[in-house]
Amino acid sequence: MSGTILQRTQSGTPTDSKKATISVWIKLGNHVGNFNAGIFGAHVSGDYNGNGNVQIGFYNGGLYAWFKDGGSTYYKQESTKRFRDHTAWYHLVYRYDTTQASGSDRIRIYVNGEEITSFASSSGPPQNTNIQMNAASRVIRVGTYNFLNGTANNFDGCMSHYHFCDGYSYAPTEFGSTDNTTGEWKINTSPNVQYGTNGFLILKDGNTISDQSSNSNDFSLGSGTLTKTEDNPSNIFCNLNRLATGNSAPTFSKGNNRVTANATGYQFSCGTIAVPLTGKWYWEVKANDNVNGSSTEYLIGAVLESRLEASGNFAEFAADGITQYGSVSPNIGQNDIIGVSVDRTAATLKIYKNNSLILTKSSLPAELIYPMVTVFGSVSADANFGNGYFGGTAVSSAGTNASNNGIFEYDVIPSDANALSTKGLNL
Repeated sequence: MSGTILQRTQSGTPTDSKKATISVWIKLGNHVGNFNAGIFGAHVSGDYNGNGNVQIGFYNGGLYAWFKDGGSTYYKQESTKRFRDHTAWYHLVYRYDTTQASGSDRIRIYVNGEEITSFASSSGPPQNTNIQMNAASRVIRVGTYNFLNGTANNFDGCMSHYHFCDGYSYAPTEFGSTDNTTGEWKINTSPNVQYGTNGFLILKDGNTISDQSSNSNDFSLGSGTLTKTEDNPSNIFCNLNRLATGNSAPTFSKGNNRVTANATGYQFSCGTIAVPLTGKWYWEVKANDNVNGSSTEYLIGAVLESRLEASGNFAEFAADGITQYGSVSPNIGQNDIIGVSVDRTAATLKIYKNNSLILTKSSLPAELIYPMVTVFGSVSADANFGNGYFGGTAVSSAGTNASNNGIFEYDVIPSDANALSTKGLNL
Protein backbone atom coordinates (compact mmCIF):
# COMPACT_ATOMS: atom_id res chain seq x y z
CA MET A 1 0.00 0.00 0.00
CA SER A 2 3.00 2.26 -0.41
CA GLY A 3 1.87 5.70 -1.55
CA THR A 4 -1.75 4.55 -1.76
CA ILE A 5 -4.33 6.92 -0.32
CA LEU A 6 -8.05 6.21 -0.06
CA GLN A 7 -10.53 9.02 0.45
CA ARG A 8 -14.17 9.96 0.83
CA THR A 9 -16.17 12.92 2.13
CA GLN A 10 -18.63 12.29 4.94
CA SER A 11 -22.12 13.62 4.40
CA GLY A 12 -24.25 12.39 7.30
CA THR A 13 -24.81 13.78 10.77
CA PRO A 14 -22.66 11.78 13.21
CA THR A 15 -24.38 9.20 15.38
CA ASP A 16 -22.50 10.51 18.42
CA SER A 17 -19.74 13.09 18.02
CA LYS A 18 -18.19 12.10 21.36
CA LYS A 19 -17.53 8.43 20.54
CA ALA A 20 -15.75 6.54 17.78
CA THR A 21 -13.62 3.41 17.22
CA ILE A 22 -11.07 2.55 14.56
CA SER A 23 -9.89 -1.06 14.29
CA VAL A 24 -7.40 -2.13 11.62
CA TRP A 25 -4.79 -4.84 11.02
CA ILE A 26 -1.51 -3.67 9.52
CA LYS A 27 1.81 -5.13 8.42
CA LEU A 28 4.73 -2.69 8.19
CA GLY A 29 6.58 -2.32 4.91
CA ASN A 30 9.33 0.21 4.28
CA HIS A 31 9.22 1.84 7.73
CA VAL A 32 12.25 1.88 10.02
CA GLY A 33 13.44 3.95 12.95
CA ASN A 34 11.42 6.98 14.06
CA PHE A 35 9.05 6.94 11.12
CA ASN A 36 5.79 8.85 10.60
CA ALA A 37 2.89 7.11 8.89
CA GLY A 38 -0.78 8.00 8.77
CA ILE A 39 -3.47 5.38 9.29
CA PHE A 40 -6.41 7.80 9.29
CA GLY A 41 -6.81 11.51 8.64
CA ALA A 42 -9.84 13.78 8.72
CA HIS A 43 -10.00 17.48 7.91
CA VAL A 44 -12.32 20.25 6.89
CA SER A 45 -12.40 20.47 3.11
CA GLY A 46 -9.69 22.83 1.89
CA ASP A 47 -8.17 23.23 5.36
CA TYR A 48 -5.58 20.48 5.85
CA ASN A 49 -4.12 21.69 9.14
CA GLY A 50 -6.96 23.70 10.59
CA ASN A 51 -9.37 23.36 13.48
CA GLY A 52 -11.30 20.13 13.85
CA ASN A 53 -8.68 18.00 12.12
CA VAL A 54 -7.78 14.44 13.16
CA GLN A 55 -4.57 12.42 12.71
CA ILE A 56 -4.12 8.76 13.66
CA GLY A 57 -1.13 6.54 12.96
CA PHE A 58 2.58 6.48 13.82
CA TYR A 59 4.75 9.37 14.96
CA ASN A 60 8.48 8.93 15.66
CA GLY A 61 7.91 5.17 15.44
CA GLY A 62 5.23 5.13 18.15
CA LEU A 63 1.45 5.03 17.91
CA TYR A 64 -0.15 8.43 17.74
CA ALA A 65 -3.65 9.85 18.13
CA TRP A 66 -4.20 13.60 17.68
CA PHE A 67 -7.16 15.87 17.09
CA LYS A 68 -8.14 19.51 17.34
CA ASP A 69 -11.43 20.57 18.82
CA GLY A 70 -13.61 23.11 17.06
CA GLY A 71 -11.13 25.78 18.11
CA SER A 72 -7.34 25.71 18.09
CA THR A 73 -6.77 23.39 21.08
CA TYR A 74 -5.39 19.98 20.29
CA TYR A 75 -5.27 16.71 22.23
CA LYS A 76 -2.99 13.74 21.68
CA GLN A 77 -1.57 10.44 22.87
CA GLU A 78 1.91 9.38 21.71
CA SER A 79 3.16 6.00 22.89
CA THR A 80 6.65 5.30 24.15
CA LYS A 81 6.37 1.82 22.64
CA ARG A 82 8.10 1.65 19.25
CA PHE A 83 7.30 -0.72 16.38
CA ARG A 84 10.02 -2.61 14.54
CA ASP A 85 8.54 -5.98 13.51
CA HIS A 86 8.15 -6.28 9.74
CA THR A 87 7.11 -9.93 9.92
CA ALA A 88 3.88 -9.88 11.93
CA TRP A 89 0.50 -8.27 11.52
CA TYR A 90 -0.39 -5.77 14.25
CA HIS A 91 -3.97 -5.23 15.36
CA LEU A 92 -4.51 -1.56 16.22
CA VAL A 93 -7.58 -0.18 17.98
CA TYR A 94 -8.09 3.53 18.57
CA ARG A 95 -10.98 4.03 20.97
CA TYR A 96 -12.57 7.41 21.71
CA ASP A 97 -15.19 8.19 24.36
CA THR A 98 -15.02 11.67 25.82
CA THR A 99 -18.06 11.03 28.03
CA GLN A 100 -15.84 8.99 30.36
CA ALA A 101 -15.28 10.45 33.84
CA SER A 102 -11.60 9.51 33.87
CA GLY A 103 -9.42 11.54 31.51
CA SER A 104 -7.22 8.53 30.75
CA ASP A 105 -10.25 6.66 29.37
CA ARG A 106 -11.20 9.26 26.78
CA ILE A 107 -8.56 8.25 24.20
CA ARG A 108 -7.36 4.68 24.41
CA ILE A 109 -4.99 2.80 22.10
CA TYR A 110 -4.58 -0.98 21.94
CA VAL A 111 -2.10 -3.25 20.18
CA ASN A 112 -2.97 -6.93 19.79
CA GLY A 113 -5.57 -6.64 22.52
CA GLU A 114 -3.34 -4.90 25.08
CA GLU A 115 -3.89 -1.30 26.10
CA ILE A 116 -0.97 1.10 25.82
CA THR A 117 -0.48 2.96 29.08
CA SER A 118 2.96 4.54 28.67
CA PHE A 119 3.08 7.77 26.68
CA ALA A 120 5.90 10.05 25.62
CA SER A 121 3.35 12.83 25.32
CA SER A 122 -0.23 12.94 26.52
CA SER A 123 -2.90 15.65 26.66
CA GLY A 124 -6.38 14.25 27.06
CA PRO A 125 -9.51 16.19 26.05
CA PRO A 126 -12.00 17.63 28.56
CA GLN A 127 -15.08 15.57 29.25
CA ASN A 128 -17.73 15.61 26.49
CA THR A 129 -15.43 17.16 23.87
CA ASN A 130 -16.56 16.60 20.28
CA ILE A 131 -13.83 14.58 18.57
CA GLN A 132 -14.60 15.88 15.04
CA MET A 133 -13.50 12.71 13.21
CA ASN A 134 -17.06 11.64 12.43
CA ALA A 135 -18.41 15.13 11.73
CA ALA A 136 -20.31 15.88 8.53
CA SER A 137 -18.39 17.21 5.53
CA ARG A 138 -15.05 15.95 6.84
CA VAL A 139 -12.69 14.65 4.17
CA ILE A 140 -11.53 11.21 5.32
CA ARG A 141 -8.22 9.73 4.16
CA VAL A 142 -6.86 6.26 4.80
CA GLY A 143 -3.12 5.67 4.39
CA THR A 144 -1.89 9.15 5.32
CA TYR A 145 -2.51 12.03 7.69
CA ASN A 146 -3.24 14.48 4.87
CA PHE A 147 -2.00 15.49 1.42
CA LEU A 148 -0.11 18.61 2.39
CA ASN A 149 2.93 16.78 3.66
CA GLY A 150 3.56 14.88 0.43
CA THR A 151 4.75 11.31 0.92
CA ALA A 152 6.45 11.92 4.26
CA ASN A 153 3.47 10.67 6.26
CA ASN A 154 2.16 8.00 3.89
CA PHE A 155 1.75 4.48 5.23
CA ASP A 156 3.88 1.78 3.59
CA GLY A 157 2.74 -1.79 4.08
CA CYS A 158 -0.48 -3.81 4.18
CA MET A 159 -3.87 -3.09 5.74
CA SER A 160 -6.78 -5.42 6.35
CA HIS A 161 -10.23 -5.39 7.98
CA TYR A 162 -10.49 -1.63 8.47
CA HIS A 163 -13.46 -0.72 10.70
CA PHE A 164 -14.63 2.79 11.58
CA CYS A 165 -17.50 2.84 14.05
CA ASP A 166 -19.21 6.22 14.30
CA GLY A 167 -20.74 6.84 17.71
CA TYR A 168 -19.55 3.65 19.40
CA SER A 169 -16.60 2.91 21.69
CA TYR A 170 -15.60 -0.73 21.33
CA ALA A 171 -12.99 -2.79 23.15
CA PRO A 172 -10.46 -4.73 21.06
CA THR A 173 -12.12 -7.97 22.16
CA GLU A 174 -14.93 -7.19 19.70
CA PHE A 175 -12.43 -7.50 16.83
CA GLY A 176 -10.05 -10.18 18.09
CA SER A 177 -9.37 -12.78 20.77
CA THR A 178 -6.53 -14.69 22.40
CA ASP A 179 -5.99 -18.26 21.23
CA ASN A 180 -6.31 -20.54 24.26
CA THR A 181 -3.58 -22.87 23.00
CA THR A 182 -0.95 -20.57 21.51
CA GLY A 183 -1.67 -17.31 23.33
CA GLU A 184 -1.69 -15.58 19.93
CA TRP A 185 -4.01 -12.64 19.30
CA LYS A 186 -6.33 -13.72 16.47
CA ILE A 187 -8.65 -11.81 14.21
CA ASN A 188 -12.43 -11.94 14.50
CA THR A 189 -13.41 -11.60 10.84
CA SER A 190 -17.10 -10.89 11.55
CA PRO A 191 -17.38 -8.75 14.69
CA ASN A 192 -20.83 -7.87 16.01
CA VAL A 193 -20.45 -4.08 15.96
CA GLN A 194 -22.46 -1.07 14.84
CA TYR A 195 -21.06 1.47 12.37
CA GLY A 196 -23.38 4.44 12.92
CA THR A 197 -24.11 6.94 10.17
CA ASN A 198 -20.60 7.76 8.96
CA GLY A 199 -18.89 4.46 9.77
CA PHE A 200 -17.53 1.96 7.28
CA LEU A 201 -15.81 -1.38 6.79
CA ILE A 202 -13.26 -1.66 3.97
CA LEU A 203 -10.37 -3.96 3.00
CA LYS A 204 -12.14 -6.97 4.48
CA ASP A 205 -11.74 -9.11 1.38
CA GLY A 206 -8.47 -8.28 -0.30
CA ASN A 207 -8.39 -4.76 -1.74
CA THR A 208 -12.12 -3.97 -1.67
CA ILE A 209 -12.64 -0.26 -0.92
CA SER A 210 -16.40 -0.40 -1.27
CA ASP A 211 -17.99 -0.14 2.16
CA GLN A 212 -18.88 -3.63 3.37
CA SER A 213 -21.04 -2.38 6.21
CA SER A 214 -24.65 -1.52 5.36
CA ASN A 215 -23.85 2.21 4.98
CA SER A 216 -22.48 2.30 1.42
CA ASN A 217 -19.84 4.79 2.56
CA ASP A 218 -17.55 3.80 -0.31
CA PHE A 219 -14.01 5.10 -0.80
CA SER A 220 -12.24 6.15 -3.97
CA LEU A 221 -8.57 5.86 -4.85
CA GLY A 222 -6.98 9.22 -4.14
CA SER A 223 -3.50 8.24 -5.29
CA GLY A 224 -1.34 5.17 -5.87
CA THR A 225 -2.59 1.69 -6.60
CA LEU A 226 -4.06 -1.13 -4.55
CA THR A 227 -2.42 -4.54 -4.72
CA LYS A 228 -4.17 -7.61 -3.37
CA THR A 229 -2.03 -10.07 -1.44
CA GLU A 230 -2.63 -13.49 0.07
CA ASP A 231 -0.72 -12.25 3.12
CA ASN A 232 -3.34 -11.52 5.78
CA PRO A 233 -3.87 -11.61 9.56
CA SER A 234 -5.05 -15.24 9.37
CA ASN A 235 -2.18 -16.46 7.20
CA ILE A 236 1.08 -14.51 7.45
CA PHE A 237 3.49 -15.07 4.56
CA CYS A 238 7.24 -14.86 4.47
CA ASN A 239 8.75 -11.71 2.99
CA LEU A 240 12.29 -10.36 2.74
CA ASN A 241 13.71 -9.21 6.06
CA ARG A 242 14.85 -5.60 5.92
CA LEU A 243 16.33 -5.95 9.42
CA ALA A 244 18.79 -8.70 8.39
CA THR A 245 20.95 -7.32 5.61
CA GLY A 246 24.56 -7.36 6.75
CA ASN A 247 26.88 -4.45 6.11
CA SER A 248 25.25 -3.16 2.92
CA ALA A 249 21.48 -3.12 2.62
CA PRO A 250 19.57 -3.06 -0.67
CA THR A 251 16.48 -0.89 -1.03
CA PHE A 252 13.28 -2.65 0.03
CA SER A 253 9.84 -1.96 -1.45
CA LYS A 254 6.57 -3.64 -2.50
CA GLY A 255 5.76 -4.86 0.99
CA ASN A 256 9.39 -5.95 1.47
CA ASN A 257 9.12 -8.39 -1.40
CA ARG A 258 11.34 -6.37 -3.79
CA VAL A 259 15.03 -5.64 -3.30
CA THR A 260 16.92 -3.17 -5.48
CA ALA A 261 20.68 -2.74 -5.53
CA ASN A 262 21.80 0.75 -4.59
CA ALA A 263 25.59 0.29 -4.41
CA THR A 264 28.45 -1.60 -6.03
CA GLY A 265 28.88 -4.88 -4.20
CA TYR A 266 26.74 -7.75 -2.99
CA GLN A 267 23.65 -6.62 -1.09
CA PHE A 268 21.99 -9.42 0.82
CA SER A 269 18.46 -10.16 1.93
CA CYS A 270 16.92 -13.26 3.47
CA GLY A 271 13.41 -14.40 4.30
CA THR A 272 11.59 -13.61 7.52
CA ILE A 273 10.55 -17.27 7.92
CA ALA A 274 13.08 -20.09 8.04
CA VAL A 275 12.57 -23.28 6.05
CA PRO A 276 11.62 -25.87 8.71
CA LEU A 277 13.55 -29.08 9.27
CA THR A 278 10.60 -31.15 8.01
CA GLY A 279 8.19 -30.85 5.11
CA LYS A 280 8.35 -29.64 1.51
CA TRP A 281 8.56 -25.96 0.57
CA TYR A 282 8.52 -23.79 -2.53
CA TRP A 283 8.95 -20.11 -3.45
CA GLU A 284 9.79 -18.00 -6.51
CA VAL A 285 11.97 -14.99 -7.34
CA LYS A 286 11.69 -12.92 -10.52
CA ALA A 287 14.70 -11.13 -11.97
CA ASN A 288 13.77 -7.69 -13.26
CA ASP A 289 17.02 -7.07 -15.18
CA ASN A 290 19.66 -8.80 -17.28
CA VAL A 291 23.02 -9.71 -15.75
CA ASN A 292 26.51 -9.92 -17.20
CA GLY A 293 28.40 -11.50 -14.29
CA SER A 294 30.81 -8.63 -13.76
CA SER A 295 28.89 -5.42 -13.01
CA THR A 296 25.45 -6.94 -12.40
CA GLU A 297 24.52 -10.22 -10.79
CA TYR A 298 21.91 -12.17 -8.84
CA LEU A 299 22.50 -14.78 -6.16
CA ILE A 300 19.22 -16.59 -5.53
CA GLY A 301 18.49 -19.65 -3.46
CA ALA A 302 18.93 -20.26 0.26
CA VAL A 303 21.49 -19.74 2.98
CA LEU A 304 22.39 -21.80 6.04
CA GLU A 305 21.48 -20.27 9.38
CA SER A 306 25.04 -20.92 10.57
CA ARG A 307 26.33 -18.71 7.76
CA LEU A 308 24.09 -15.89 8.93
CA GLU A 309 25.59 -16.18 12.38
CA ALA A 310 29.18 -16.51 11.18
CA SER A 311 29.73 -12.91 10.17
CA GLY A 312 28.18 -9.49 10.14
CA ASN A 313 28.74 -9.46 6.41
CA PHE A 314 25.99 -11.74 5.18
CA ALA A 315 27.45 -11.74 1.67
CA GLU A 316 29.92 -14.35 2.92
CA PHE A 317 27.25 -16.97 2.16
CA ALA A 318 28.57 -16.88 -1.41
CA ALA A 319 31.65 -18.82 -0.34
CA ASP A 320 29.89 -21.90 1.02
CA GLY A 321 26.17 -21.24 1.31
CA ILE A 322 23.72 -23.71 -0.14
CA THR A 323 23.34 -22.09 -3.55
CA GLN A 324 25.17 -19.48 -5.53
CA TYR A 325 23.47 -18.69 -8.79
CA GLY A 326 23.62 -15.75 -11.18
CA SER A 327 26.93 -15.42 -13.00
CA VAL A 328 27.23 -19.16 -13.60
CA SER A 329 25.77 -20.75 -16.73
CA PRO A 330 22.89 -20.61 -17.52
CA ASN A 331 22.66 -16.93 -16.63
CA ILE A 332 19.61 -15.29 -15.15
CA GLY A 333 18.01 -12.90 -17.64
CA GLN A 334 15.36 -10.23 -17.42
CA ASN A 335 11.95 -11.60 -16.39
CA ASP A 336 13.34 -15.06 -15.63
CA ILE A 337 11.50 -16.71 -12.75
CA ILE A 338 13.63 -18.77 -10.39
CA GLY A 339 11.78 -21.44 -8.44
CA VAL A 340 13.33 -22.79 -5.25
CA SER A 341 12.18 -26.17 -3.94
CA VAL A 342 13.23 -27.66 -0.61
CA ASP A 343 12.32 -31.28 0.16
CA ARG A 344 13.37 -32.13 3.69
CA THR A 345 12.34 -35.78 3.32
CA ALA A 346 14.68 -36.22 0.36
CA ALA A 347 17.20 -33.73 1.86
CA THR A 348 17.41 -31.84 -1.45
CA LEU A 349 17.25 -28.25 -2.61
CA LYS A 350 16.49 -27.69 -6.30
CA ILE A 351 16.66 -24.54 -8.38
CA TYR A 352 14.41 -24.09 -11.43
CA LYS A 353 14.65 -21.45 -14.13
CA ASN A 354 11.31 -20.83 -15.80
CA ASN A 355 10.19 -24.25 -14.55
CA SER A 356 13.27 -26.13 -15.87
CA LEU A 357 15.61 -27.75 -13.35
CA ILE A 358 19.10 -26.23 -13.44
CA LEU A 359 20.67 -27.11 -10.09
CA THR A 360 20.31 -29.76 -7.38
CA LYS A 361 21.89 -29.65 -3.95
CA SER A 362 21.73 -33.04 -2.20
CA SER A 363 22.37 -34.07 1.40
CA LEU A 364 21.00 -30.91 2.97
CA PRO A 365 22.23 -30.56 6.55
CA ALA A 366 19.74 -30.84 9.42
CA GLU A 367 19.86 -27.09 9.92
CA LEU A 368 17.47 -24.24 9.39
CA ILE A 369 17.93 -22.42 6.11
CA TYR A 370 16.51 -19.12 4.90
CA PRO A 371 15.36 -17.98 1.48
CA MET A 372 18.05 -15.74 0.01
CA VAL A 373 18.00 -13.01 -2.62
CA THR A 374 21.16 -10.99 -3.20
CA VAL A 375 21.59 -8.28 -5.82
CA PHE A 376 24.77 -6.78 -7.26
CA GLY A 377 24.90 -3.67 -9.41
CA SER A 378 21.89 -1.96 -10.95
CA VAL A 379 19.38 -4.81 -10.67
CA SER A 380 16.24 -5.61 -8.68
CA ALA A 381 14.33 -8.80 -7.89
CA ASP A 382 10.82 -9.63 -6.70
CA ALA A 383 10.13 -12.52 -4.34
CA ASN A 384 6.82 -14.36 -4.38
CA PHE A 385 6.39 -16.51 -1.29
CA GLY A 386 2.82 -17.33 -2.27
CA ASN A 387 1.40 -13.80 -2.22
CA GLY A 388 0.51 -14.15 -5.89
CA TYR A 389 2.46 -11.09 -7.04
CA PHE A 390 5.85 -10.13 -8.38
CA GLY A 391 6.16 -6.55 -7.19
CA GLY A 392 2.78 -5.00 -7.96
CA THR A 393 1.96 -7.36 -10.85
CA ALA A 394 -0.10 -10.49 -10.39
CA VAL A 395 1.42 -13.75 -11.59
CA SER A 396 0.45 -14.28 -15.22
CA SER A 397 -0.39 -17.98 -15.31
CA ALA A 398 -1.02 -19.04 -11.70
CA GLY A 399 0.01 -22.68 -11.54
CA THR A 400 -1.23 -25.21 -9.00
CA ASN A 401 -1.48 -23.51 -5.64
CA ALA A 402 0.55 -24.67 -2.70
CA SER A 403 -1.36 -26.83 -0.26
CA ASN A 404 -1.92 -23.87 2.07
CA ASN A 405 -3.30 -21.52 -0.59
CA GLY A 406 -0.17 -19.77 -1.82
CA ILE A 407 -0.36 -18.57 -5.44
CA PHE A 408 2.67 -19.08 -7.71
CA GLU A 409 3.57 -18.63 -11.37
CA TYR A 410 4.35 -22.33 -11.84
CA ASP A 411 3.08 -25.53 -10.32
CA VAL A 412 4.71 -26.03 -6.95
CA ILE A 413 7.49 -28.63 -6.79
CA PRO A 414 6.94 -31.20 -5.35
CA SER A 415 3.20 -31.11 -5.95
CA ASP A 416 2.47 -31.30 -2.21
CA ALA A 417 4.88 -28.50 -1.27
CA ASN A 418 3.78 -25.68 1.02
CA ALA A 419 4.26 -21.93 0.94
CA LEU A 420 6.30 -20.38 3.74
CA SER A 421 3.40 -19.03 5.76
CA THR A 422 1.87 -19.57 9.18
CA LYS A 423 -0.76 -21.93 7.77
CA GLY A 424 1.96 -23.84 5.99
CA LEU A 425 4.01 -24.13 9.18
CA ASN A 426 0.99 -25.48 11.08
CA LEU A 427 0.03 -28.20 8.60
